[in-house]
Amino acid sequence: MKNYEITVNGTTYDVTVEEKGGSISSAPAAAAAPKAAPKKAASGAAGSVKIEAGAAGKVFKIEAGVGTAVKKGDTVLVLEVMKMETPVVAPQDGTVASIDVTEGQQVEAGALLATLN
Repeated sequence: MKNYEITVNGTTYDVTVEEKGGSISSAPAAAAAPKAAPKKAASGAAGSVKIEAGAAGKVFKIEAGVGTAVKKGDTVLVLEVMKMETPVVAPQDGTVASIDVTEGQQVEAGALLATLN
């Protein structure tokens, strides 16, 4: 078994790799734990309005960055759910206070994606 430190989209993971019969296979994905959380707002403060994932999927695209003013119904980010692009919209007017995910990141239903002020 060998331990590696791998950085993907700015997030660092500790990964254990097991060698089997001359080939290398990685340990289960659940064993990889992030060392650092994704960056939030520059001030580190989260907003009071949470935007959460309605279903498990992958973050396909982030449409609105921190500090962007959004209206109710504006797309904040897009999730890929069951191979379909699903927009995640602002539940009310506000300003994006934090983006708590990165493009390409897998998320579970109910996961915090972003916050608004």
